[in-house]
Amino acid sequence: MVEILKPRERSVVLVLHDVAPQTWADYRPFVDAVDAMGHIPMTWLVVPDFHRGDPVDKAPAFQHLMHSRLARGDELALHGYYHCDDGPTPRTPRDFFMRRIYTWEGEFYTLDYPQALQRLEAGIEVFKRNDWPLHGFVSPAWLMSEGTRTALRQLPLDYTSDAQHLYRLPDFSPIDAPGIVWSARSSWRRGLSKIISDHREAHLHNAITIRLGLHPVDMRHEFSRQYWLHTLERLLEDGRAPMTKFAWLQRQSVVRSAA
Repeated sequence: MVEILKPRERSVVLVLHDVAPQTWADYRPFVDAVDAMGHIPMTWLVVPDFHRGDPVDKAPAFQHLMHSRLARGDELALHGYYHCDDGPTPRTPRDFFMRRIYTWEGEFYTLDYPQALQRLEAGIEVFKRNDWPLHGFVSPAWLMSEGTRTALRQLPLDYTSDAQHLYRLPDFSPIDAPGIVWSARSSWRRGLSKIISDHREAHLHNAITIRLGLHPVDMRHEFSRQYWLHTLERLLEDGRAPMTKFAWLQRQSVVRSAA
């Protein structure tokens, strides 16, 4: 039987960025707290070899953890390969800003098609070796070159995303999926993020979905960690259904086909 959903049924999508063996210690208290709330599926953005020194293939405990999360109904998505920008030195003011001020981790920002394809295929192979289902790719810092976009069109993936949209592959058709994200590296950034995020949550009250994009650094500070827990609780109490990114994408297909 095909499930027919109300077109405006609201949801919340909890997304953990930069997931790797070394970042699990940051996330664990938060994940334990979320698990204690009940069945709340999450999307884990897994980095195969975080910063070129943390390969998941050499971390059996982490592999077991990921299998246990899949068994709970969570989703694993590919999040770059190294999650660090190892390209040539920036040559233009724009590239310097994007790659040295905005972020140092835009791994796929400068890659040409062959380079992007090689890393994407290597990441897909990591998922295959571990028997992890894979539907989505998220570029670190949501930055990707045209070569990356071309490579994604050639691969058996269902979606990619940026900060405000999911994109169906291979044609990159956009679907609005607004998100909230913090910059938590310093106390003033955390304070400003709280103000901006509260305003954004109010603005998104009627949005069909709200994505909560968490990072390991958020988990290292009680102020930001508690913000995410309280925000998730508030959105659930407001009647939003928790789901993974791919589950939400599938539901949009059902709604569209039923319309």
